[in-house]
Amino acid sequence: MEHTPAIWLPQAVAAAEEQGMGNNMFRVLLVVMIVGSVLGAWFLLRGYRGDDD
Repeated sequence: MEHTPAIWLPQAVAAAEEQGMGNNMFRVLLVVMIVGSVLGAWFLLRGYRGDDD
């Protein structure tokens, strides 16, 4: 097996085209983490409201 960039480049391009939904999964994960963080902060901080009636 030769170790030259001329052989690696087409193989790398072919492997990159075969990959699935990595970017979409990353976007979904980021959105879920942000929404979860906001909801978690709201849930924790709502108990610190000054409702002294």
